[in-house]
Amino acid sequence: MLRNVAVVVMDGVAAFELGVLCEVFGTDRTADGFPGYRFHVCSPDGGPVQAQNGFTLLPAADLSPLEDADLVAVPAHKDGASVPPAVLAALRRADARGAQLFSVCSGAFVLGEAGLLDDRECTTHWRYADALQDRFPRAKVACNNLYVHDGNLLTSAGTAAGIDACLHLVRQQHGSEIATKLARRMVVPPHRDGGQAQYIEAPIARTPEAPTLEPLLTWLITNLDRPITVDDLAARAHMAPRTFARRFRAETGTTPHDWVTGQRVLLARRLLEETELAVETVAGKSGFGDAATLRHHFSRRVGATPHAYRSTFRK
Repeated sequence: MLRNVAVVVMDGVAAFELGVLCEVFGTDRTADGFPGYRFHVCSPDGGPVQAQNGFTLLPAADLSPLEDADLVAVPAHKDGASVPPAVLAALRRADARGAQLFSVCSGAFVLGEAGLLDDRECTTHWRYADALQDRFPRAKVACNNLYVHDGNLLTSAGTAAGIDACLHLVRQQHGSEIATKLARRMVVPPHRDGGQAQYIEAPIARTPEAPTLEPLLTWLITNLDRPITVDDLAARAHMAPRTFARRFRAETGTTPHDWVTGQRVLLARRLLEETELAVETVAGKSGFGDAATLRHHFSRRVGATPHAYRSTFRK
């Protein structure tokens, strides 16, 4: 059972992500029937650290509490900040004895520096997912997840996703009743549907670097509402279908069907955000034909239904 919690802070720590951990595990609510934790905020030498938000923190402990903590948490830190060797060593020891490791947002990079992401599923903020994968190629980065729990490793996406991951851990340790009660106390949903994809900004559709096919792709973007087949596109490009398919993958990195579907989803997102059109109409204008087909492809790529997406992002 989770009892001892240690949070590692270093120069460049993000205040909100640290605050999430303090709110869930460092606030005494035992009088109201919640579990209590021995909670420590730790810096490498027990000295002050500079938060990236313009103030100084004075932790109450050095790294000693990490040696017997049931949960060792790393909040977001400034990108590119160096990690002291003592912190990396302490994290490795915690992992070796089976402690729960938990990173919020870019805190995953600290775990990666310690070698703790190798061959394990993990996540981080969608803006940093590619960088995390590039820097730690053996990590299995799940770009769309709000959080990922792989054995004793729990990693979360950015900011509020840390709350989702904390509630998941509380639910796992203490049951759904306690987690739901805590969520109500914090005035947050006990569980959020969908993944990070629904929060990634949908850019204006543009053609990639495709020297041969760029005129065709430009035409496609303005005609997404039409029924389009690969044979139609091949004929328009004056190529045999098989030659066209090979050229399309070579210049775009994907298949014609996948590329067109992706552009249609981008268009549907903008229509859901910027108009009051019915979902059935959005499906027609984005080329999906009907609401059921739109819902299928939209949910797979965005991680939320069209109705849920609109209720969150309608401007």
